[in-house]
Amino acid sequence: MSRHVAIVTDSTAYLPPPAMERHGIEAVPLTVVLGDRALEDGTETASRALALALQKRRPVTTSRPSPETFAAVYRARAEAGATGIVSLHLSAEISGTYDAAVLAAREAPVPVRVVDTGMVAMALGFCALAAAETADAGGTLDEAVAAAEKRAANTSAYFYVDTLEHLRRGGRIGAARALLGSALAVKPLLQLDGGRIELLEKVRTASRAIARLEEIAAERAGTSAVDIAVHHLASAERADALADRLRQRVPGLIELHVSEVGAVIGAHTGPGLLGAVISPR
Repeated sequence: MSRHVAIVTDSTAYLPPPAMERHGIEAVPLTVVLGDRALEDGTETASRALALALQKRRPVTTSRPSPETFAAVYRARAEAGATGIVSLHLSAEISGTYDAAVLAAREAPVPVRVVDTGMVAMALGFCALAAAETADAGGTLDEAVAAAEKRAANTSAYFYVDTLEHLRRGGRIGAARALLGSALAVKPLLQLDGGRIELLEKVRTASRAIARLEEIAAERAGTSAVDIAVHHLASAERADALADRLRQRVPGLIELHVSEVGAVIGAHTGPGLLGAVISPR
C-alpha cells in the first residue's frame, strides 16, 4: 500500500507487529554485540543470546544502525510512492541512532523529517503510532511530526531494575548514582527525563519498588483517555500482574500493551526490568 507520508522508527520502539503492519511502519534495527557476534535487535536469536551472555557475565555492547542502512530504507520508501518520511527515534541522549538518521536524511530522494523523541520503548512506539494515524488520515509531513512531538511531550516512562550495574557499565546513567545505589542495596526506580535515564526513587525491596511503580503509573494515568505499555525482561509474571492491576485502577484506559524488551534495551537494564509507559491520548 502506497502512503503519501511514510513512518520509520527503530527497533527499540517495540511496537506490536500487527500495529506496524496496519500502519506500514518500518523499524530499523539496532545491533547487540556479544563477543564476536553482532545480532539484530528484535529477533529471538538476539534475545536468547543476550540472556545467556548476561547469565555468564560476558561483555555486551550495542550499536546504532549505520547511515547507509537508513539511506536504503528511505530510498525504498520513496520508490514505493512516499513523498515524505517521518523518521522517529529513541533519545539522542542514550543512542547515536538519531545522528545516523540525520546523516542519511541529507541524501534522501524525498524530504525526511528526523525526530529525536527523547523516548524509548513504547514511549517511542506511541509517538510512531500518533504520526502514522495522522498520516493515514491524510495529514501532511508537518502534521505527522507535530502529532508525534505532542505525544512525546505528554508521555511518561518509568522503570524498575534489579540493579543499576548494567546501566552504569553502558554509560546510560551516572556512575556516582549507580555506585551509591549499589552501596545502599536499594531497588531503584528510574524515569525518562529530558531524554535521559534518571534515578527517580530508591526503594528498599523489590516488592515495594514494584508497588511504587504501579502507584506512580496509576497517578500519572489519571482518569482521562490514556494508553499504557508494560515492558519487562525475563519477568513475564511480574509484567502480567502489573498490567492486570493497572487495568483495574485506570478508568480511562484505551489500549494496554505488554511486551518483553529486545536485546538492545535488555543489555543496558539486565533481567528483572519492569517498566510502565503512560501515554495520554
